[in-house]
Amino acid sequence: QVQLVESGGGLVQAGGSLRFSCAASGCSISSYFMGWFRQALGKEREFVAAIGWSDSDTYDADSVTGRFTISTDNAKNTVYRQMKSLKPEETAVYYCAGSSPPHGLISRPSSYEYWGQGTQVTVSS
Repeated sequence: QVQLVESGGGLVQAGGSLRFSCAASGCSISSYFMGWFRQALGKEREFVAAIGWSDSDTYDADSVTGRFTISTDNAKNTVYRQMKSLKPEETAVYYCAGSSPPHGLISRPSSYEYWGQGTQVTVSS
């Protein structure tokens, strides 16, 4: 059974940084397409970033390009996401997701088969 467990959320001031991890079990992330999404209160789940089958195969939403980076550690079977220059409007629950392969566009939540439990990020102004 595939499980994704996230950690690293919390409270940060505007302009600050956070580093998330998504640890996988029951699968090898080297053969999975991993995505990150976020969902603010009352809004739809939004694509943030994704990483394919190599560290050079990364995709960012326009709103986070240059501020968010995603990487993997295959030995630890973990995906990491570093977020810098966070903004109050980026307060949301952040989720990691995985699929092998994606079942459609990588920016769509429906393309991913497995999801983490989500972790709250609150950016204070």
